[in-house]
Amino acid sequence: MTAEEIRASFEGNGYFVLENFMSQKEIDTCEAEIERLHQLGADFKAKDDPRGHQFQLEPYAKTEKQDGLPVLRKIEQTGEVSDVFESLSRHPALIDTVRALLGDDLLLFRSTLMLKPAFHGSAHAFHQDSAYWPMDPPALVTVSIALTDSTTDNGCIQVIPESHKWGLQEWGRITRGDGEKMTDREDVDTSSAIEVPLKAGSALMFHSLVAHGSGPNKTANARHTALYAYFPPTVNYRPRPNALKEKSFAVISGLEGRREMTLQAAELA
Repeated sequence: MTAEEIRASFEGNGYFVLENFMSQKEIDTCEAEIERLHQLGADFKAKDDPRGHQFQLEPYAKTEKQDGLPVLRKIEQTGEVSDVFESLSRHPALIDTVRALLGDDLLLFRSTLMLKPAFHGSAHAFHQDSAYWPMDPPALVTVSIALTDSTTDNGCIQVIPESHKWGLQEWGRITRGDGEKMTDREDVDTSSAIEVPLKAGSALMFHSLVAHGSGPNKTANARHTALYAYFPPTVNYRPRPNALKEKSFAVISGLEGRREMTLQAAELA
């Protein structure tokens, strides 16, 4: 597809699937790195290292450890603890597609691993990413990269097509236990939601206003996903009253080759 066709599909539906952009060697490297990060997280927590807060335990697991390692739901700010995942955020095939959606100047808002551990991986209720992010206008692109096959049984992402046209809304709690509803809202029709299974090495890109969620992992193997969110410098940083008044973001593309860009808190109009 051409850049124009990709953009038209994304703007119409709110999402786009980039298939098989990673090699098997790249996938294997990421999986080995995830194993290393589990051990690193365990070491941080044992030493009371403040970086341990980036490693979040699965809240609905029956045990905090398995085979001596923590049962993790996610790892935040992966670029700070992993060269592998910092590099993945800049993968040329990935960034070429994001540039088709947002333009040449790109900053990185989020770098996360979602790990959905075997048998324990909790469901995620329907929500819009921008409802939780201090960025305005809500015009970011979230990229969900499957590092293992993402299927119905292990809780692949579900999206509601065209929901990015609803405008910004409130959603509440995301993480859900077994049997809980995928939304507490009575005014949201989720019947049009579709599952988006992915082969390892493929990515789902969606607008930060697209309503999405995922089911629980009912399988004997973890479902690993690398999540990144990108935005152009036309988006403003609007933090909550007690948050930092400025924040630096890594430059991924353009902006005259700068390494990072610091945004000052913008006032609401």
